[in-house]
Amino acid sequence: MFGNPEQMAQAMRQFADMLSAPQGSGPVNWDMAKNIARHAVVAEGDPSVMEGERRQIVDALSLADLWLNEATTLPSGVSNPRAWSRSEWIENTVPIWRKLCEPIAERMVETMGGALGGSGLPPEAQQMAGPLMGMLKQMGGMMVGQQIGQAIGSLAREVVGTTDIGLPLSDTAALLPGGISSFSEGLEVPADEIRLYLALREAAHHRLFQHVPWLRSHLLGAVEEYAKGITVDTSALEEQIRGLDINNPEAIQEALSGGNLLKPEETERQKAALARLETMLALVEGWVATVVDRAAEGKLPSAVALAETVRRRRATGGPAELTFGTLVGLELRPRRLREAAALWRALEAERGVDGRDALWGHPDLMPTAEDLDDPDAFVRGEAAWDISQLEAKPDDGENEGDKG
Repeated sequence: MFGNPEQMAQAMRQFADMLSAPQGSGPVNWDMAKNIARHAVVAEGDPSVMEGERRQIVDALSLADLWLNEATTLPSGVSNPRAWSRSEWIENTVPIWRKLCEPIAERMVETMGGALGGSGLPPEAQQMAGPLMGMLKQMGGMMVGQQIGQAIGSLAREVVGTTDIGLPLSDTAALLPGGISSFSEGLEVPADEIRLYLALREAAHHRLFQHVPWLRSHLLGAVEEYAKGITVDTSALEEQIRGLDINNPEAIQEALSGGNLLKPEETERQKAALARLETMLALVEGWVATVVDRAAEGKLPSAVALAETVRRRRATGGPAELTFGTLVGLELRPRRLREAAALWRALEAERGVDGRDALWGHPDLMPTAEDLDDPDAFVRGEAAWDISQLEAKPDDGENEGDKG
């Protein structure tokens, strides 16, 4: 596996990082995870953003935001548009990754520590093995950190902004020139149109995340809730670690990169939570697609073709979506994009832009998975709602949002 001394040195450095991780720092050594992610993007080339690129991105986000004013009643969510390198994307999104990943990481590390060090031992023996248990948990934390770092690095090579996966990874609207370049490969569309279209999507997401108070906690809370009840099958991991020679860096590296060993088992509770989360992600994506289509109509000749390109990437799950499953134990992919977009279009046709966007005023107004099966019935039924009754109870809405 190690073709040169540098690869062996890297494995030894990673093992040393695990041994030196401070106690009480949480289940994951995030400094190590960030270093692994950065190395992954730098290895394939991650140049700093040039001033010309920065200006192009800022101008595109600013223009996109102006166009969106005509397509939605939600106010601007872009206050300080940025252009980031992939390394800057990693640095600026890690706080949210930490929030998303640590619930499942903690479960996995605890399970590993118990399975590999204390299962089957009497209480007295477990007490005597305390230091070893701590070491095993540190090794578990290193393994999870290695996997998280690799996953974030892989994502950073795929994303074009901060909202690609439908979750609010940053309060700042930003695009990555390197990501846009990769996205553009094979597309016979002018570069400025691609940049502006992706800026429309980024800015539209930020209008939702900045001005729908309950949405952020609803989405992030749903991911955390999913992770809380997760179980981990450590039988394969246990077998591999028991025979691990800590003096063999190649064996350590192989164990650390064994993603399948850390794959969590999904319970019925998690499947139900995932279905609800996927519905909400589809509604977010469907609204963004609808609003962007409306904003670009008559202004961006390639909008229809670019919308189809994005739709295919999101519906089939590109490398970024698939990699995200490694981070939080679930595969986030809005499976019903077309149905969700059709529902938002039907609402706009029936009730106008104001009526369409009013649904974001309260989580109880949002369509369910069943509503996506028959958008017309939902639109007709929604006409009977008295939204003012919900708006008159702000405390209820806030509590609902806090529950996620």
